[in-house]
Amino acid sequence: MALRGADIVARCLARAGTRHVFALSGNHVMPIFDAALEAKLPLVHVRHEAAAVHMADAWARLTGEAGIALVTGGPGHANAVSALYTALAAESPVVLLSGHAPLEELGKGAFQEMAQAEMAAPACKAAWTVRSGATLGEDLARAIRMAKAGRPGPVHLSLPSDLLEAKLDAQLPEQADFLPETIAPGADEEVLDALLKARKPLVIAGPALGNARGRKLLEQFEHATRVPAIVMESPRGVNDPCLGLLAEVLAAADAVVLAGKRRDFTLRFGAAFAKGCNVIETEGVPDLGAMTAKTWPKSAWRDEVRSAIAYRPAQWKTLASKPGGPLHPVEVGRAVQALLDAPEAVLVADGGEFGQWSQATLSAPHRVINGPAGSIGAALPFAAAAKLALPGSNVVAMLGDGTFGFHAAEIDTAVRCGLAYLAVVGNDACWNAEYQIQLRSYGAARAHGLDLLPTRYDRVAEGFGAHGEYVERPAELAPALQRAAGAGRAACVNVMIDRIPAPTFRRR
Repeated sequence: MALRGADIVARCLARAGTRHVFALSGNHVMPIFDAALEAKLPLVHVRHEAAAVHMADAWARLTGEAGIALVTGGPGHANAVSALYTALAAESPVVLLSGHAPLEELGKGAFQEMAQAEMAAPACKAAWTVRSGATLGEDLARAIRMAKAGRPGPVHLSLPSDLLEAKLDAQLPEQADFLPETIAPGADEEVLDALLKARKPLVIAGPALGNARGRKLLEQFEHATRVPAIVMESPRGVNDPCLGLLAEVLAAADAVVLAGKRRDFTLRFGAAFAKGCNVIETEGVPDLGAMTAKTWPKSAWRDEVRSAIAYRPAQWKTLASKPGGPLHPVEVGRAVQALLDAPEAVLVADGGEFGQWSQATLSAPHRVINGPAGSIGAALPFAAAAKLALPGSNVVAMLGDGTFGFHAAEIDTAVRCGLAYLAVVGNDACWNAEYQIQLRSYGAARAHGLDLLPTRYDRVAEGFGAHGEYVERPAELAPALQRAAGAGRAACVNVMIDRIPAPTFRRR
């Protein structure tokens, strides 16, 4: 049967099990918008191309499916590329589909002609331009397979508009063609031997296991072996406040398995480990079946590690802000935690200092953060995708005021799509992470250029049709959160907070 190239793309995505395509329209991809109707392919139409990629990223992390983003060519593609880096560092299986100038016009000054695959390549596992309508389905299946195979990550595919409009006889790939090859895990005797012989062994997993499924796997492994198994997914690395006194644990461990975790800057390129520590790098978690078949010695080490990671200053439990405000981030976290204690709740944390305070004070069954990339701005797109993935769950996005400005217009997307998440903005009227760098490095007299206005972000949200709340004093916080959570639509609680650095933990 003769199909347009666009029909092949849309039907392939549907056959792959795609439940949502996060898209921004443009000339080059309008044939796919049209083809999505017959394919019954739902489109979530966003306000910025990078937001489409961020939504696909969060969707992929929460569901385990490939997240699909669709944008137009040229400037639209360029807007999307920056968000690929966040997905790459987080090892998130995203496929970015970009429209592209017609093949027959390349080199002649085509509309929005750009070397798109070359631009995307450094931020992807792979990137290429489709060269024939006959291979459209095959290329798409390959991209989805690659995104999910091995160490997951984003893949880019540029789709020339003349191929999308051309009609051709084509056979669609089978459903199995979209699935990565399943490789049965084998027992790694080197890993088994090292962990069994160690007095203080540790498994550190990479960000691909930072989702609920990965954490459950690590929990099962730890329960069976009593070898502590943790995830590192923050750019703060050994100083990640979410991991308490991790730096002390790493300095004491005598054997460490890096399960898909790179020995990168977050581990000080290996300097975080004790001299003589046996460090073994693997692509994934050691085979649980092989591990549980062994007899593991009992040790107090696991409890010691868990106590160190759970460490938070005792005064946090009673810390109180001044009655007139502004609020301390710890007090904000204490109030928000009640919303995240609900089943299947999702914590989204993004931003500089406030994002770190949020990760240190809050926990939830599901968590999506800006990850090892250290980029900011994705919180609102992340929250929208989280609400799509888990529509019956409480979704709370914790973000700084600087972060809010990147994708404020995506509140419009949330309202249009009925995505009732709650965004809590920690507003200190400053790019505080960089301000703290200035204070530490150059002194208060040279701290400049980083002030923001104490903007009423709640009113910005109201302008897009969301519910808004403004909090200046501690007594106002709990009622504001309650009203926002019950609003039945996207909500923004704008909280004026202290301008303080993120926490770092050391034993006194």
